[in-house]
Amino acid sequence: MRPQFTSPDAHSSSPAFSSSSSSSSSDRRINALVRHLDSSAMDPNNNSSISASPTSAHANSVFAHVVRAPEDPILGVTVAYNKDPSPAKLNLGVGAYRTEEGKPLVLNVVRKAEQLLVNDRSRVKEYLPIVGLADFNKLSAKLILGADSPPIQENRITTVQCLSGTGSLRVGGEFLAKHYHERTIYIPQPTWGNHTKVFTLAGLSVKSYRYYDPATRGLNFQGLLEDLRSAPAGAIVLLHACAHNPTGVDPTLEQWEQIRQVVRSRGLLPFFDSAYQGFASGSLDADAASVRRFAADGGECLIAQSYAKNMGLYGERVGALSIVCKTADVASKVESQLKLVIRPMYSNPPIHGASIVATILKDRDLFNEWTIELKAMADRIISMRHQLFESLRAKGTPGDWSHIIKQIGMFTFTGLNSEQVAFMTKEYHIYMTSDGRISMAGLSSRTVPHLTEAIHAAVTRVA
Repeated sequence: MRPQFTSPDAHSSSPAFSSSSSSSSSDRRINALVRHLDSSAMDPNNNSSISASPTSAHANSVFAHVVRAPEDPILGVTVAYNKDPSPAKLNLGVGAYRTEEGKPLVLNVVRKAEQLLVNDRSRVKEYLPIVGLADFNKLSAKLILGADSPPIQENRITTVQCLSGTGSLRVGGEFLAKHYHERTIYIPQPTWGNHTKVFTLAGLSVKSYRYYDPATRGLNFQGLLEDLRSAPAGAIVLLHACAHNPTGVDPTLEQWEQIRQVVRSRGLLPFFDSAYQGFASGSLDADAASVRRFAADGGECLIAQSYAKNMGLYGERVGALSIVCKTADVASKVESQLKLVIRPMYSNPPIHGASIVATILKDRDLFNEWTIELKAMADRIISMRHQLFESLRAKGTPGDWSHIIKQIGMFTFTGLNSEQVAFMTKEYHIYMTSDGRISMAGLSSRTVPHLTEAIHAAVTRVA
């Protein structure tokens, strides 16, 4: 295609074209350039000619061999839900709190904290240190372990700000892969879908221990203990601090004590994933009881915290990794190595979300307001459990559905199989993960009857 040039005559009033000799000279140069481009374009042996095809530049992409990856099994549920035009559609796959009206919730206390931050003209946007916001780290350790915790009082804990729970797990995993003598981590079966990927990419070998009993839809406690007893000495064990994801099945306090004894007697290293503190029972202390039991016995452990659920800061990516050590000197050395993990990964964490958390945790009035709002979220989820259970019982749906009210936290492991889940999606436009996990936070009094009808149809019509 011939390039388009503006005629010099159109600019005759311009001083640059005031001279006739200058104008004719320009004409000659332009005409010569046009003839050159025309001849180049028509020469089949000229490999430097510009192709008129808009797609030829992409025909031999160095990435042509890349295959399309499957959707994430959890996030892909929302993708499918968004494509469904049905007005009756219901998304029970998303791990995020929703109001009774089905809307996302920003806590009032979070808005207050943000306003305080905005109004503080002394605040700047400078980089945080590699380990993050100091106040946030200290307050996070206090929240999960308690103010009177021996590791805190003896300064033998190091806490670093990370990118929510996922980032905390990844940083902890990479630290262990580099500095711990045993590179095998045991995770419960089943567990959160991202655990295996996070720890594998961090450099650890992932194995599983028995946890859920499909027959009782409860805890396979004996299987759990047997598998931990047979794990090699020094192995890492991932433990859900509360509100196990995806089953909603937690050990009792007495069972936690037996787990602790086995872990310590075998020299295993506990790594807690605490994503739901306060969100499960409505009590920050009750939901941290398992972690505090281990931290108080003088042994070492790792703790990953997330503020996505309990403060609703999903998109802010706010979390912390704490490592409880034997001495303050060891804790200091561990922190120095955590910096070397973080620096080439994301350099240093973002400031805004951590500032929100720190503002709330260090102010008595804001903290109290947070606990009230947190309990309200937990209570609504508990209420949804009871409503769904009563609705299924009133409908006469075959089976024992008492596990719905025995399980705790955001998720319920319904016991529905993948064929029944597919049926509910196709016939009732209800979306959940294929293992039958549903988010109780996605339910409301208005949608419980619709879900009841779908479950009843699935269990009576699909094997």
